[in-house]
Amino acid sequence: MADSLYIVEDDEIYAQFLKANFKNEYEVHTFITAEECLEAIEGVTPNVMVLDYNLPGMSGIELYDKLKPLYTKAKFIMLSSIDDGAQVLEFIKKGVNDYVVKDDNVIASLQSVIKGEDKFSLS
Repeated sequence: MADSLYIVEDDEIYAQFLKANFKNEYEVHTFITAEECLEAIEGVTPNVMVLDYNLPGMSGIELYDKLKPLYTKAKFIMLSSIDDGAQVLEFIKKGVNDYVVKDDNVIASLQSVIKGEDKFSLS
């Protein structure tokens, strides 16, 4: 079975864009809210989780705080449209090692981080 990739992204069009780019390599699951993801993830062990930082309701970092202790082997990647040093510092303090900015290179950046090739991740 293919590795599973869970994407939590509140912009449905952007979520489908990400899914379309990874569906040939991964079993991709998309969720619009953190709460939706929490309901669906019970009993499943995802390989990679891409979490949008700015979600309605529970934020991506709050979702990370809930999931990281349960899925210690999963790779977590925080996704944000804002390239903010203070925000990145918050991620580091929380233990997030990988961060990708939503820009024109988002697919290549995500692929590099997932494969552990990105020298600019926080790890």
